[in-house]
Amino acid sequence: MGSIDTPKNPENGARTLPPATDAYATYEGDKNGMPSRATEMTLPVESEAIKKRKASMLPLEVGTRVMCRWRDSKYHPVKVIERRKMQSVGSIDYEYYVHYTEFNRRLDEWVKLEQLDLDSVETVVDEKVEDKVTSLKMTRHQKRKIDETHVEGHEELDAASLREHEEFTKVKNIATIELGRYEIETWYFSPFPPEYNDCLKLYFCEFCLNFMKRKEQLQRHMKKCDLKHPPGDEIYRSGTLSMFEIDGKKNKVYGQNLCYLAKLFLDHKTLYYDVDLFLFYILCECDDRGCHMVGYFSKEKHSEESYNLACILTLPPYQRKGYGKFLIAFSYELSKKEGKVGTPERPLSDLGLLSYRGYWTRVLLDILKRHKGNISIKELSDMTAIKAEDILTTLQSLELIQYRKGQHVICADPKVLDRHLKAAGRGGLEVDVSKLIWTPYKEQG
Repeated sequence: MGSIDTPKNPENGARTLPPATDAYATYEGDKNGMPSRATEMTLPVESEAIKKRKASMLPLEVGTRVMCRWRDSKYHPVKVIERRKMQSVGSIDYEYYVHYTEFNRRLDEWVKLEQLDLDSVETVVDEKVEDKVTSLKMTRHQKRKIDETHVEGHEELDAASLREHEEFTKVKNIATIELGRYEIETWYFSPFPPEYNDCLKLYFCEFCLNFMKRKEQLQRHMKKCDLKHPPGDEIYRSGTLSMFEIDGKKNKVYGQNLCYLAKLFLDHKTLYYDVDLFLFYILCECDDRGCHMVGYFSKEKHSEESYNLACILTLPPYQRKGYGKFLIAFSYELSKKEGKVGTPERPLSDLGLLSYRGYWTRVLLDILKRHKGNISIKELSDMTAIKAEDILTTLQSLELIQYRKGQHVICADPKVLDRHLKAAGRGGLEVDVSKLIWTPYKEQG
């Protein structure tokens, strides 16, 4: 597609598609419609020796470290993860899949040679030797911090499994998707069926989540698809927000398609093909065209570990609007109706952990600020449905708890509570419990 009026958000990689039209592209020229003249620039002339040295580097090897021009027009250090040939007139060029070493894997991307600063190329070093040399220069504390960062979101994997996971998922297979009125850049690899291996872009029906290779297929599908909201039961409606409960056993294809879609934006989760064991809660914004998915969470029908949430995702176009906090709060409201305490399934993603810590902090501080007299962790757990261990770690991180005479004592100084509440920020969208019409899941028959 060509230029689009709505600016692209560099953080979440989503942009609004224009209204349906045959001509998406816009021509960039001067006000009279004539091509703009190139600005004359005097470029430094490279010597033949420099040209030969740069040519000898190409194609860059996998593992090469170099500086790369990013979307902010600044150069950042990257590592070449993969390369592929591009046929051009009279020559064979390569493009390179790079990981920005300062950033999360979600920003990995294919880049052209002209984006790379060949003067900054570092010699490819055997990684095992490099790791050994680096580790000798680190203090024990520094090494532990690096290790913790390296396995963030993969705490359940041993070293061999982690290497296998990173090798299998190192290159994003789908670059962008179209979902409803948004075109969204993906973040991670997702194991779509083999027939989609050659697709850089997929087109999703935003209601049934079927996906197609071509825009024309989606347009034909939309004429036949009679859904205007997710399949399943609407259990919550407040203003323009709606929540649907989907039983993975009753809506297997929808559940599997949702998992494929979610994996494009979740690095740390295993993709469950057996969706029969899960319930999916789909949050939608509703208008006269239908109910449009903004995010979801899933939970096991029966969890022995008291998990009240397995996966959680807010789609990139809807992030930073309080929907993630709403989904977390909603999962705890369901736990209250079940008469149970709950906790999210581990490991949490980096964004998931931040969201949960924020939620626990605000809920607990609000209660401590209003409560008169002593209160125990057990009482806080009963009131909030938050697991005692999560309450304890949250209060410890806020330095609001002390261990005296064999028991934990909460120290709730009003000024300290106010300071922490201010730092925690706003709580996001409220769940209106009076609008929740739901009964806990029971196995039929």
